[in-house]
Amino acid sequence: MFIQTEDTPNPETLKFLPGREVLPGATLDFRSPGEAARSPLAQRLFNIDGIAGVFFGGDFISVTKVGVEWRHIKPAILGAIMEHYTSGRALLGEVAGETQGHGAYEAGDAVIVEQIIELLDTRIRPAVAGDGGDIMFQRWDARTGTVYLHMRGSCAGCPSSTMTLKSGIENMLRHYVPEVVAVEAA
Repeated sequence: MFIQTEDTPNPETLKFLPGREVLPGATLDFRSPGEAARSPLAQRLFNIDGIAGVFFGGDFISVTKVGVEWRHIKPAILGAIMEHYTSGRALLGEVAGETQGHGAYEAGDAVIVEQIIELLDTRIRPAVAGDGGDIMFQRWDARTGTVYLHMRGSCAGCPSSTMTLKSGIENMLRHYVPEVVAVEAA
């Protein structure tokens, strides 16, 4: 098994590509060892000193570190991923992955929210997944015209996430959905 790695815009996160599906059609974000209890692979990764987050995407695993150098933990991460896939164990226990939800909004705002989610799903989320992360719709505030998004994986804590939100996502949503005035991280 050959596992490729890719840098992400977040220097604290690396993207690992095992060459097979990881979590097709869903994503999962683990920010603590306690949250990882439902995944044997996530548990094993959190057992490596310095691991602060594990994110499963369709065909990748993003791992976030804190307080250690990649050269010291990357071999252990590669080993854990390789051992997991060669063992044939399931990625998750009985709990399924998280899919894009509809978040919070008023019933009268359904058309606007559907447009926002469509743009997120077709144009924004695939691009962000290329960098090892994900962005989820959190809520829509029609009174202020603000869309609240939850950044996950390599996007969470990324130094360039504010620029991505303001220069990329906000501009695109404002262009296609005139009711959108601003985009904020939830």
